[in-house]
Amino acid sequence: MGHTAGNALRIYIGREAARRIAATGWSPNLFDLLLGASGGAKWLVLSQLDRLLFGEFLAGGTRTLTALGSSIGAWRHTCLALPDPVAAIDRMQEAYLHQQYSKNPDAHEVSEVSLGILEHTLGNEGPDYLLQHPRIKTHIITSRGKGAAGSSSYALLASAMGSAALGNAVSRKLLQLHFQRVVFHNATTIDAQLKFDDFDTQPVRLTKDNVRHAIHASGSIPFVLSGERDITGAPPGHYWDGGIIDYHFDLTQLNSEGLILYPHFSNQVFPGWFDKFLPWRLASTHRFDRLVLLCPSAEFVASLPYGKIPDRGDFKRLRYPERIKYWETCIAQSQLLADAFANLLSADDPLSGCLIVGEPEPG
Repeated sequence: MGHTAGNALRIYIGREAARRIAATGWSPNLFDLLLGASGGAKWLVLSQLDRLLFGEFLAGGTRTLTALGSSIGAWRHTCLALPDPVAAIDRMQEAYLHQQYSKNPDAHEVSEVSLGILEHTLGNEGPDYLLQHPRIKTHIITSRGKGAAGSSSYALLASAMGSAALGNAVSRKLLQLHFQRVVFHNATTIDAQLKFDDFDTQPVRLTKDNVRHAIHASGSIPFVLSGERDITGAPPGHYWDGGIIDYHFDLTQLNSEGLILYPHFSNQVFPGWFDKFLPWRLASTHRFDRLVLLCPSAEFVASLPYGKIPDRGDFKRLRYPERIKYWETCIAQSQLLADAFANLLSADDPLSGCLIVGEPEPG
């Protein structure tokens, strides 16, 4: 059975968000916070939606927008801050899609390819645009390793990650024994609506000397990539993927006056990477009145090849030609998500087909 735009996208809206959207329609000026989660290759299923959101919808706004991203979310927001976001997404998608490795690549090889993708996305002048953007307040989450978690030794790092996982299962607070949240930003300080009162959060101003390293660190998965060490202007040490601490973010730390726009790969929100193995850490999104969560429907995901969206495991699961074909199919099909949101923007009822969070989903 074919899928249409109407049933491809799920839109979950908090009660206050629904009230404002019903009153004014879908105005970009309703939103003052944009979230971008970790997820690696999962971002490909959002690439067409990002083109619409970044290139048309949000570009039409005049309100200052705080962009909070970790890992691939930070990379996506980098595209948003460039002069032509759609062209930037095109460049990132092209390079990301066609990345190739030797049979058993080490972390150094993967990091070199990853840096190449970032450079291709940014271009020569990209950092300047990101640093000086008059409206987009970029916030890039990284995780600075403490003790053995900041070691370049595989054995020590493995020990630290195991200990971090066990401690996190007891209490998320114990994760801060191993990692510190360092937020790189292009504003004077971290935006006031981000209440980061845990993980000894350290703000660091983005500069031409550290912007590439900060973005790359935010997506540096331990063991897979080599991470970034002693980033200019930041506390000394080794920097890893921001998703370790802020995988999908702790939504209780967001205190925006406007609405929160969250294009996501799933309707499930886990604070940190280790939390995805702990069902009880799943966020209760109905508590967040100003949240607008956009994600693929379960039916849409089931219709994709292999019945899933792209993920990092595809590099081992599929040969290069098979992976490219599969990913390209998912990207093409994801146009349905963008079409669904475009239809909503022009609909007579701005809440048509949306699920007001806390109310039963229509059959």
